[in-house]
Amino acid sequence: MSRTPDAEFDAVLVGEASGAPPDSVDRPAGDSGEEIAEHSADAAARNEPRGSRLDSWWARQSPRVRTVLRWGAPAAVVAVAASTRLWNLGSPAELVFDETFYVKDAWTLVNLGYEATWPAETDPRFNVGQTDIFYTDPSFVVHPPLGKWLIGLGMLAFGPENPVGWRISTAIVGIIAVVLIMLIAKRLFGSTLLATIAGLLFAIDGNAIVMSRISLLDNFLMFFVLLGFGAILLDRQWSSTRLALWISRREKRGRASDWGPAMWWRPWLIAAGVALGAATAVKWNGLYFLAAFAVYTLVVDALARRRAGVRFWATGTIFKQAPTSFLLIVPIAALVYLASWTGWFLSDSGYNRDWAEQPGNAWTGALAWVPLPLQSLWHFESSVYGYHVGETRPHPYQANPLGWLLMIRPTSMWYLGSETGENGCTANLCGASITGIANPLIWWAATAAAIYLVYRLVRFREWRVGLVLLGLGAGYLPWLLYLNRTVFQFYTIAFQPYLILALTLVIGILLGSANDPSWRRVSGLRVVGVYLGVAVAVSIFFWPLWTGIQLPYEFLAAHWWLPTWR
Repeated sequence: MSRTPDAEFDAVLVGEASGAPPDSVDRPAGDSGEEIAEHSADAAARNEPRGSRLDSWWARQSPRVRTVLRWGAPAAVVAVAASTRLWNLGSPAELVFDETFYVKDAWTLVNLGYEATWPAETDPRFNVGQTDIFYTDPSFVVHPPLGKWLIGLGMLAFGPENPVGWRISTAIVGIIAVVLIMLIAKRLFGSTLLATIAGLLFAIDGNAIVMSRISLLDNFLMFFVLLGFGAILLDRQWSSTRLALWISRREKRGRASDWGPAMWWRPWLIAAGVALGAATAVKWNGLYFLAAFAVYTLVVDALARRRAGVRFWATGTIFKQAPTSFLLIVPIAALVYLASWTGWFLSDSGYNRDWAEQPGNAWTGALAWVPLPLQSLWHFESSVYGYHVGETRPHPYQANPLGWLLMIRPTSMWYLGSETGENGCTANLCGASITGIANPLIWWAATAAAIYLVYRLVRFREWRVGLVLLGLGAGYLPWLLYLNRTVFQFYTIAFQPYLILALTLVIGILLGSANDPSWRRVSGLRVVGVYLGVAVAVSIFFWPLWTGIQLPYEFLAAHWWLPTWR
């Protein structure tokens, strides 16, 4: 008898059962321990050799050794993430790419409570430590304040004249994100090995490294969305368990479960609202994740009610749980978003701060009750929306979203060319570059894995696959509505964790189970081992392009695997 799809995650970690966490209501029909046992018994009857030498070795280890490895491997991944993100973080000691906007905005934000203007041609002076030359006139900014507040905290800690201060916040967030993706992978797949692989792939990928070493906003967006994703994953089990308890109590009292409950106490759903509100307070595309995850929770609720035998499961979800869930997540997210504007609200000089107080501007009629500061903020944000949808000015590194998954046009953040004798160059021509090229072996494999998972979702309807693809789709698909807008490849960091999870899921399928026939298990281990080894080697090869290390131009050009990477 063949195994059901979810059973492929059993015992991925040599001898460690790695199925999903206790969540029996989420298992597809037919995925039972009896079937797996029957499959194993059939195989044993055929005298098929099982597993690999690695499985046998693991089985012989003491509990202490297993504990050390289960904690030591993820800890080593965190060390790799920290070293790749913190090493020589202050280089180059100048504002890079859009740091010219966000670093300076952050510094005025923590000083004035709002983003202010700077003199023309300020960057050279800022680079050498002249950081208090800003004006008090407000500046028109096109992103909410939270990410810049976080950048400003690093500048307060290390000093605005220190490039490490500009970048430390995004570096720390990048390190924590690696920890977070391992926790999510462990929860999602139930395997320490797969969790470690997911963390390793994220720790050594170039796009993730560059976005953790340059003070832009997108790394903060990625982090808060990933927090929200983890909270939604935890809410899935929490709500299913609470539903089962509610139905059990009803049955003991002899009462029917026609509509199901309206579950108000869902702490993980509230936490998701906080995290996704923070994501939106960094960049507006956090709203797409908020909407997608909110709808997902309703689908999960509806299916859980149907499985539990609730008679009117659909209408019960729509008319009882949907309004409750809306109140648990959307107002919370809105409050977090508004809280990020506290400095602007408390100021007298923020951009458009007094718009509604000017004669003829305040709203009338049914909306006249809205406080004037909120009216002013709405007007400000309306202007920002107009900017975003109309931003079509050409840029040499703009990248059409249709090419993002193929990594057609990575973003060059910084480049310094040198001739012999300049900046230590010993070749005829040298170049130092910071380019957001993801590890090609990881990126393209992850894209292929995501395409395969679309098929797998249609064929098997696995909930893990659906949840991972939801995160990917929420981050990527909305950009297809803005194909004429000027956008960049580095925006993909917002959904890259779900590409990594998709690749990890497929790696888990390739690894198979310790209960597999020996030839399959050994083949899977070899393929995955070779792949990970080559991926690490490719990251080492591209490391200079991610960190601005000077190279002879010929060697630098050897990294441009596609002509569009120049």
